[in-house]
Amino acid sequence: MSAAGSLGSVAPGRLPSGRSLGSAAGQYVPAIVVLVLGLVIWELATAGPGRRVVPAPSVILAAFGEEADLLRRSGTATFIEALGGLTIGTVLGVLVAFATARWATAREVLVPIAIASSAIPLIAIAPILNNWFGVLNPLSKMAMAALLVFFPVMINVTRGLVEVPPAALELMRSYATSDWHVLFKVRVPNMLPYFFTALKIGTTLAFIGAIVAEYFGGTSDVLGRVVITSMSSGRFDVAWAGILLGAAGAIVSYLAVSVAERLVIPWYFAGRRAEAVGGRQ
Repeated sequence: MSAAGSLGSVAPGRLPSGRSLGSAAGQYVPAIVVLVLGLVIWELATAGPGRRVVPAPSVILAAFGEEADLLRRSGTATFIEALGGLTIGTVLGVLVAFATARWATAREVLVPIAIASSAIPLIAIAPILNNWFGVLNPLSKMAMAALLVFFPVMINVTRGLVEVPPAALELMRSYATSDWHVLFKVRVPNMLPYFFTALKIGTTLAFIGAIVAEYFGGTSDVLGRVVITSMSSGRFDVAWAGILLGAAGAIVSYLAVSVAERLVIPWYFAGRRAEAVGGRQ
């Protein structure tokens, strides 16, 4: 039977892997139920008069409406800082990973520096970056985010470039293939799943780095300053709105990377699905 015929034989409402659309969507039902129950318990436990450090979800939702303009400006500024830091950290991490995978001397010099950079406490480095780039300069917050993103990207991309199946390298050598062809035909495709895994980790780390850097100074229209000033003035509802807005930005960025991963390396997920089906048979 032809490929078109086999695809055409899939019953309506069924996925090509054999799972129904209902069962595929059903895997999210437990998480949704737990989320709804958690919000209900949270609302009931914090209901009533008085100011609370952890307000009820309804109070936080009302704060979103009351401070919509401030939260919109602050969320946009922090998102730009986190995205800039993610971009800088990813580019530097990929460049260093390619250098360490290619040259042993670069590996001996750069890997210890990368490990040392990941071990520096955020509280210690944030004031230094503010002095270097300026307290009001968004680049100081991007640099903090880039520091957090750099290490996982560098390590994962290096692993993907180095940990190539020996059989694939032997096959390429048997054809007298150049190092450049080995790099782009074997090493880079092997590296891509590692890269996207690191990028998904980096999206959350970038927001953490940007918001932590904002705690140590910056304009008032950033999420870190909104949280600090709101906590200081007892506006815990606004503070929690800022916290949740930062978390939402990180989640949206994570989902965007996941979608890009599916589009760029569909063959990787097809292979995993085939292995899973073969393992069950």
